[in-house]
Amino acid sequence: MENEGIRGKTKEKPEKFLFTDRELLLLIIPLVIELTLKLVVGMIDTIMVSSAGEAAVSGVSLVDSVIQLIIYILAAMASGGAVVAGQYLGSGNKLKAKEASGELIWVNGLLALVITAIVFLVSGWITGSLFGEIEADVAQYAKDYLLVVASSIPAIAVFEVGTAIFRTMGNAKATMRISLFMNIINCIGNSIFIYGLSMGTRGAAISTVIARWFSAVMIVVLLLDNRRELCIARTWKHHFNREMIGKILKIGVPNGVENGIFQIGKIALVGLAATFGTSAITANAVTQTLAAIENIPGGAMQLAVVPVIARCIGAGDCEQAGHFNRKLLRITYIAEMVTGIVMVLLLSPVLSIYRLSAETAALASSMFLWHTLGAVLLWPAAFILPASLRAAGDVRFPMLISIFSMWVFRFGGAYLLAGLLGMGAVGIWISMSVMDWSFRAFIYCCRWHGGKWKLKRVV
Repeated sequence: MENEGIRGKTKEKPEKFLFTDRELLLLIIPLVIELTLKLVVGMIDTIMVSSAGEAAVSGVSLVDSVIQLIIYILAAMASGGAVVAGQYLGSGNKLKAKEASGELIWVNGLLALVITAIVFLVSGWITGSLFGEIEADVAQYAKDYLLVVASSIPAIAVFEVGTAIFRTMGNAKATMRISLFMNIINCIGNSIFIYGLSMGTRGAAISTVIARWFSAVMIVVLLLDNRRELCIARTWKHHFNREMIGKILKIGVPNGVENGIFQIGKIALVGLAATFGTSAITANAVTQTLAAIENIPGGAMQLAVVPVIARCIGAGDCEQAGHFNRKLLRITYIAEMVTGIVMVLLLSPVLSIYRLSAETAALASSMFLWHTLGAVLLWPAAFILPASLRAAGDVRFPMLISIFSMWVFRFGGAYLLAGLLGMGAVGIWISMSVMDWSFRAFIYCCRWHGGKWKLKRVV
């Protein structure tokens, strides 16, 4: 997209905007489909694993919370590089944008190798101590799953970088197609290893590893095409550019710290839920899957807002950044409301698929209704606005607010409601969906309207 003529401030001339409505749809719709595929298949995974019993579901869910922490960190680093590349594209410097993309894949890949080594070294502690005292069969299922699925961490790193780069180019269709094939492979693998070979959680892990490595290889092949606006060099030789790495880390590290601590808090709360028994662990796992599906529109918008705002900032047009932020925020609120209504109406039949006990089903239903309340009223402001701030280069403030809110409102509130006030595992979801998200939404609204993000440009 050419820079010439795109800095126009007049809202009556849509052709002057960096993104047309059609271009936004071409970015958002594939992201919605991609996230839907990913999360629905995650739901199918849980259902397939449930054939081995609730203990197997609990074991997999505990390990997945750790893997999600790693994914969050790697995705945050990828997003940091995407902000840098996006701002370079917005400024018209495609050469630097390509350089940022290549640097990012090396940085994230090396980080993933270090994380993988650490996971294998502390695997015993993860399954034996991290979640407190859990039942022996749950711990064994968790161990079987972790020791296999950890080998997919480098593939996750590469795929996250690739998807971030394609989003920066405004092309989400390619990664959507890869996700489709990845999910088909995962489902076929689950059928073979779980049902055909009766390998339980270990079988689920093997199919996940195969699918993730397939997606990583495919996205690298696509990025090697030098006809693309952003591509990577066809060589194993690489000379690290410290200045470029510094720009990437300036965005990626605070983003990674924020996402990492956010997920650590979630793991801590999973440990708290585990103290209420296997029924609470299973209900929490099922609710997390349903909540993730409910947040698909918001998650897609959260991903889409980064390249959109980054390009606006790179072009030096804060007015357009404000325009697109408002537009995407409005769309998110509408989408979350529609999705929430549909999910609540379908809740009972969906829960019946999991073959849960009456106690577990009632617990999951209560948890999910609280999540829906927060998702419809609070989630968009609490998570779309900080994504816009980070895309503009304002990363430290969202990081600090996220850390504070996580430990004070989500973690502290959970112990208050679940423990001291005797609300049980449901109190965890109230602290998250009401207390935590309310604070975030208020603070980020103040920050965005204050306008300090306009001075945080990276390139």
